[in-house]
Amino acid sequence: MTSQTTAPSLGAAYALKCRECDAITELDASYACVECFGPLEVAYAPAQVTRADIEAGPTSMWRYEALLPVVPGAGGRPGLQPGLTRLVRADNLAAALGARAVWVKDDSGNPTHSFKDRVVAVALENARRLGYDTIACASTGNLANAVAAAAARAGLKSVVFVPSNLEAGKIVTTAVYGGTLVAIHGNYDDVNRLCCEVAAARDWGFVNVNLRPYYAEGSKTVGFEIAEQLGWRLPEAVVSPVASGSLLTKVDKAFREFVGLGLVADTPYQVFGAQATGCSPVSQAFRAGHDVIRPVKPDTIAKSLAIGNPADGPYALDVVRRTGGAIADVSDAEVVEGITLLARTEGLFAETAGGVVGATYRKLLAEGAIDPAAEVVLLNTGDGLKTLDAVAPTSQPTFTISPSFDDFETAYSEVTP
Repeated sequence: MTSQTTAPSLGAAYALKCRECDAITELDASYACVECFGPLEVAYAPAQVTRADIEAGPTSMWRYEALLPVVPGAGGRPGLQPGLTRLVRADNLAAALGARAVWVKDDSGNPTHSFKDRVVAVALENARRLGYDTIACASTGNLANAVAAAAARAGLKSVVFVPSNLEAGKIVTTAVYGGTLVAIHGNYDDVNRLCCEVAAARDWGFVNVNLRPYYAEGSKTVGFEIAEQLGWRLPEAVVSPVASGSLLTKVDKAFREFVGLGLVADTPYQVFGAQATGCSPVSQAFRAGHDVIRPVKPDTIAKSLAIGNPADGPYALDVVRRTGGAIADVSDAEVVEGITLLARTEGLFAETAGGVVGATYRKLLAEGAIDPAAEVVLLNTGDGLKTLDAVAPTSQPTFTISPSFDDFETAYSEVTP
């Protein structure tokens, strides 16, 4: 049984605010404005946070607790403790692409190997606050892993809904944590529609439905960490994958919040979005100069980005246009090339979403949409071990021989200059 009342303290968060009409509502399990049905997001009072405060905090995303909608002390409660993943200086990749300075924010180092651990951590804290004993989600895979694992750690029940054609690895790495895993015949948008119906009927905390305003705030920690790890400054450009569009918008929000708090200088930056051509509704809208997203039916190997009707697509367009960035898309073949490019230049094995980002950055450079002299951060949101099928056909033994030195010498000489 849930309690729909606000906790005594939720940091600097004081209300949920409509992104369209600015109507205010309580910090409860709501995601749509009662006035205009627009999406809700968390509103904050001015916070008092210094660099020293943050640096003295936990070695996890909870070092930014004061800037998140959680009851104080989140880092001390049972959870996966995600965040503070490495920022990799990718000099080999930069040299290969003719760029000056490239970094990779590698969120494959999170507990379930994707950035979704961050958003689930914030949603879980609010599920606790509101009294839910079950957390649930609609997922393209990474979120399913994160919800199942976080629920197990917190002693809660989980119910996870995924498309039935999900990568086998993501099915296994969800089911292993227990809970209920529901496979749906259909794509993510079919799954999401069903979850909205279930959320209306069941007293569950759906992290990306009725807990979505809190959940989305977790993505800000990616932006916070980038700025801190760069030495308390902003990069000149960021390339983010786009599925729902939320991550891109929240990285931008994080940068603006740090500027507003005086933690970093107000230097210009561009935000770029990356999609797979087989599911590129936001890229298509950007290219056509539209403000409205036309839904598409996904058909791409980048299943973690296969959201045909992205909830935050219009807001992603706003951010990209305001910052002078762009949104582009790449084919499945280019996605595979992007994965192998990151692997072979930096020893970094990205899942398909990371391949989309790497390939899109290369495309933006070739088209002159991004300055090769700009210091850019590429977001790798997940581990390549989750999407082995994408690169298996092109990642096989160089040669197979009998256990003979002569056979080795002969075969090796044939494949080396």
